[in-house]
Amino acid sequence: MNLTPQTIGQGIDILAAAILVTAFLIVSSRSLLFYLRLFALQSFLLGGVAILVVAGYGETHILIAAILTIVIKGITIPVVLSRVIDRIHIRKEVDLTINVAASLLICGGLVILADSVAQPILNVGGPDAPAVSRVLSVSIAMMLIGLFIMLARKKALTQIIGLLTMENGVFLSGLSITYGMPMIVEVGIFFDILIAVLILGVFVFRINQTFETISSDVLRSLRH
Repeated sequence: MNLTPQTIGQGIDILAAAILVTAFLIVSSRSLLFYLRLFALQSFLLGGVAILVVAGYGETHILIAAILTIVIKGITIPVVLSRVIDRIHIRKEVDLTINVAASLLICGGLVILADSVAQPILNVGGPDAPAVSRVLSVSIAMMLIGLFIMLARKKALTQIIGLLTMENGVFLSGLSITYGMPMIVEVGIFFDILIAVLILGVFVFRINQTFETISSDVLRSLRH
């Protein structure tokens, strides 16, 4: 099949929209395992965007970043965190700081805010701007929603997913603005993320063993 610039642009738009939907589904769910599956799907979709950028704009160094996104964030990290969940026997976010309906409304507002921030930047490029630049709004929304997940959810594992969602937004913004960062920087970031998640996973397991909870509210109360 001949991939025209228009076809590639449409594919990027569809994948970016799907990535944003996964973020909303994470916000609307309470299952930790479902969070991980959605994050894995989100990472696969992000890898697909990177592959389309390679196909459409010839930025071959991004292919390595796309493969690392799929292998590390789409497979390795979900497997590691799912094993942590199996060990600590906590599978649901029971108590929410902000209920699901209010969370979805807030995230909708964050998407509108992200679009209002991105539009002046996109207008500078004019009608000749590449199609991938249009996902800047989605990337900013992803960063904001990831931050919201970290603040609005109590389980430490959910907050890790929020952090990883923010990082996916950062990577997507790099694709939309500069077709990705230099390869050595991207590889370093991916391995930093992997090591950080492994360490956080061990911390969560040890905290649950010691205090029999991974609720940030309970852990915060231990200071008093």
